[in-house]
Amino acid sequence: HMAEAGVEILASSDKMAVVGLTEIFKKLPAIAGAYFKLKSVLKNTRPDLLILVDYPGFNLQIARLAKKYGIQVLYYITPQVWAWRQGRVKKLAAYVERLAVILPFEEDFFREKGLQAQFVGHPLLDQPRPEQNPIELRQELDLDPAQPVIALLPGSRYAEVSNLLPIMLQAGRLLKNDFPSLQWVLALAPTIDRAWLQTLLRDAGLSIKIISADTNRALAVADLAFVTSGTATLETALMEVPMVVLYRMSRISFLAAQIVVRVPFISLTNLVAREKIVPELIQKDATPERLAGEARMILKDPAYKETMTRKLKEIRKKYGEPGCSQKTARMVLEMLDLK
Repeated sequence: HMAEAGVEILASSDKMAVVGLTEIFKKLPAIAGAYFKLKSVLKNTRPDLLILVDYPGFNLQIARLAKKYGIQVLYYITPQVWAWRQGRVKKLAAYVERLAVILPFEEDFFREKGLQAQFVGHPLLDQPRPEQNPIELRQELDLDPAQPVIALLPGSRYAEVSNLLPIMLQAGRLLKNDFPSLQWVLALAPTIDRAWLQTLLRDAGLSIKIISADTNRALAVADLAFVTSGTATLETALMEVPMVVLYRMSRISFLAAQIVVRVPFISLTNLVAREKIVPELIQKDATPERLAGEARMILKDPAYKETMTRKLKEIRKKYGEPGCSQKTARMVLEMLDLK
């Protein structure tokens, strides 16, 4: 999107993205190359403002350079230091002038620690929702409006999809006995090649409609979603769709996470709610049998499903109205003294 808007791309973040500790060694050359390129740019051009977005392991090093060269910093989508590595709070305080945070509880968290933080809402709220109602959307997708639909959100990284989509598909086959009319849609992330995905679906034994680069459209027709833990869980919550969350990582990464992570849940849905409102299946619990069992409970128990939906609506209210990008842009103008 940034390239489409005319931004000059100096280094591509998708070449540096890692899942777990074991992947980082493969990406070290790309990460080091990006670091030295950006160091040169900051040193030689001295921009008026550096805007950092997410990716704390790398971006905090760039923030340190900006401080060294006298460049003010706005951090948008801040490190989740409330979950792990709270030592990064000191780095944020040392290198960053202002924080634009996207989770409702983060503003108070950072302000209590002396940082200038402003809750700007979440960028997901700025994404357009389908204009058609669910029945019209189902008809467009050739889905039976009278039969249940499960949406698959297997992730935006190849490692996640190849690891978790087979579990989702096998759970789907297990559900066919109880729900022979069950229908399926899959939200294909723009980072995943469609042809590659279809090789995973070839022997699934399920008729799955792929919806490319429009997760809200897939969720709008769904009664339930199988979701890989990550931003997609919040996206599903904001669409008020009941879900089952699952995640698996390498054993080494999981053991390391158990040591350093200090939160009771893995999904943003439950973290924002501050209670368990959707089931989470992690590591050995992320099996087709457990996933199918959780799905049966939601599909067969209207009261359970209604309670989950009601609590998802409460999460949606916490985020307020759209306008995240506009609020962040105003912070940029204030820092540039152009308001």
